[in-house]
Amino acid sequence: MRLPMNPVRPCMVARLAPANHAGFRCCAAGAATFTQLPTTTGEKPLAKNWEPISLKPNSPVHVGAAEPGRTGRINRRWMEYQGIKNWEGMLDPLDDNLRGEIIRYGQFVETAYRAFDFDPDSPSYATCKYAKGSLLDRAGFPETGYRVTKNLRATSGIQMPRWVKNTPNNWVATRSSWVGYVAVCNDKEEVARLGRRDVVVALRGTATCLEWLENLRATLTKIPDSGSGPDPDLKEAMVESGFLSLYTSGSENNPSLQYLVREEIQRLLQNYGDEPMSITITGHSLGAALATLVAYDINTTFKHAPLVTVISFGGPRVGDRSFRHRLEKQGTKVLRIVNSDDLITKLPGFVMDTDNDDDVAGGNEYVQMLKFPGWIQKRVEEAQWAYADVGHELRLSSRDSPYLAGTNVAKCHDLKTYLHLVNGFVSSTCPFRARAREMMKKTKKKNLNNTTNYNTNRRRMSTTIA
Repeated sequence: MRLPMNPVRPCMVARLAPANHAGFRCCAAGAATFTQLPTTTGEKPLAKNWEPISLKPNSPVHVGAAEPGRTGRINRRWMEYQGIKNWEGMLDPLDDNLRGEIIRYGQFVETAYRAFDFDPDSPSYATCKYAKGSLLDRAGFPETGYRVTKNLRATSGIQMPRWVKNTPNNWVATRSSWVGYVAVCNDKEEVARLGRRDVVVALRGTATCLEWLENLRATLTKIPDSGSGPDPDLKEAMVESGFLSLYTSGSENNPSLQYLVREEIQRLLQNYGDEPMSITITGHSLGAALATLVAYDINTTFKHAPLVTVISFGGPRVGDRSFRHRLEKQGTKVLRIVNSDDLITKLPGFVMDTDNDDDVAGGNEYVQMLKFPGWIQKRVEEAQWAYADVGHELRLSSRDSPYLAGTNVAKCHDLKTYLHLVNGFVSSTCPFRARAREMMKKTKKKNLNNTTNYNTNRRRMSTTIA
């Protein structure tokens, strides 16, 4: 059944700082570091030169992501790596091929950050700096085997006062901005390695002022017509108002993100629908939330859609229990990469779940649902603040890495931190590779000492008997 998902009612911002007020620059905590990246055509490739941020002194230089090409052939088990079995047995310990695939999709998102023009003084602010044909190469992610086929824009549903639109600082009122792209695997060798034709939808995090304001619209709102469907027992699904607004809102000159995604997916299904195919939506922060909505919409709109998988990094909560149940019923697979030290993943709202059976792998910390008295839970639900986590979770922690100095909010939420942690994660009992090497050295030294002590005691006993 086709899901209209009409735009939520726009909200009005009645008052903002006047034009001569001290200016500020809006960008996500996790995206701030990307504003300092070079904007020339000679940017360093992500795969070979990626380095973790804020390394401690005397720490190794290259402890970042593995190169995409080093992932093994997964063609025979590609559906398992896309979550058809909910990544059973692959998360703890983390399967090496899955690690490579997670990092590879994370690099598609970092490319979206690099290609975005963050400079509010630039005439091309909030647009993509590169043409589709050269986007991946010029943003530092060459030789992927993928080709960008569609640019994506998101439009805020917030209507700004007229006087704000007429101010010189029009970046404050920028409603529509480039948010990511669609890319298709068109390299024969990569298609053979993957075992299917892969379509990637990559979405960046918060970057503009109005996107920040949309993030603050944290109350839940109903998805139009979500009450209809094959299962009448499911309640109407509700999602965060601001995320839904960014996904469904459009303007006279800019179609909604929803329209752009549907149009491109329909075209790709017509072109490649007769061969094995997958759709992988990946995003960071706000992009992770939008990725979940995109996956939900694709599976609702296209009856015979291929396997749809979400790989999200540092994503906030998106919807309520009914939304999660509908994702599960339609077969959408979601793998959430979560840093337990990242505040954004604990927002918005409250999780008060009695039927959450999500798999959580990694670290020593497991998600604990808040246990409130019934009357408090009722109040929270009435206030539309009762959220539910979706999919399956790979839980990491900045504190487990010996290479990260400090755990401030921005650093813990940064996409580079996430890629660093995924690359180093081993299992819940040995959360980081460097720690594993230290443990092996200590174990080896301990065994050597035990052997030495055993031989010494044995010689003493022989001398005593003699």
